[in-house]
Amino acid sequence: MKIGFIGLGVMGFPMAGHLQRAGHRVTVYNRSADKASNWVATYGGQAAPTPRAAAAGAELVCLCVGNDDDVRSVVLGDDGALAGLSPGAVLVDHTTASAELARELEGEALARGLGCLDAPVSGGQSGAQSGALTIMVGGAAQTFARVESALQCYARCVRLLGPAGSGQLAKMVNQICIAGVVQGLAEALEFSERAGLDTAAVVEVISRGAAQSWQMENRSQSMLAGHYDHGFAVDWMRKDLAMVLQQAAHMGLDLPLTRLVDGCYAQVQAMGGGRWDTSSLLARMRAPDEQDNRAG
Repeated sequence: MKIGFIGLGVMGFPMAGHLQRAGHRVTVYNRSADKASNWVATYGGQAAPTPRAAAAGAELVCLCVGNDDDVRSVVLGDDGALAGLSPGAVLVDHTTASAELARELEGEALARGLGCLDAPVSGGQSGAQSGALTIMVGGAAQTFARVESALQCYARCVRLLGPAGSGQLAKMVNQICIAGVVQGLAEALEFSERAGLDTAAVVEVISRGAAQSWQMENRSQSMLAGHYDHGFAVDWMRKDLAMVLQQAAHMGLDLPLTRLVDGCYAQVQAMGGGRWDTSSLLARMRAPDEQDNRAG
């Protein structure tokens, strides 16, 4: 399949690489041309000077950028991806964005005879690198069927969850769960430390019971060591939680825990930890003189 891939950040770079290594013919675009050149040097394929050029002749275009405005900047307009696609092609947006944007893009795509899916991912940088992401998809079933095998190149789970916007709403559910679990884990670890327990031993024991979670298994030891460099930044989580809280307000739903944890992440940002990963909630609970030594 001829594929365009737009956005070569910590997620998009390896995702596009999996497509190329699977035998697809991939053309990439990135606002920073150096990243695109580095991708070509790493994986082969080719780079394009504009999103439109990356999409030209492609059967599928995937994008993974920062937010709603970033998506519009690379999809719409004379140099946008939609302008380069021919009828019958499919646009897949892996960006974590709003459900409203997903519906807007589908409308723009359908008017041009194109397919469109919102398909945010979960699994972080390590999942992108290992090809083990979870992809939550919204859109038409027939469109999904045409590109599912390509998406499986970098996923362990790909699931169509409903019409346009469903993927983005499911990603919001995902972020609500992660925020609550990480805050609970941070509080538990700090409680254990202050109680004078052997926290590593405690985690080993309780991880065999009902308290077990992915965050506990994969982040507890690095949290205790003060290592917060696992890729998905606090700044990005706050962007996601802002969308969650906005959507919840639109639905007339109060999310007190999510609001609380968002405030905790705001405090981490104030500490200078905006680029630390989301497990850095433990850093704000520790004494100021320890935070500088442990975070990094």
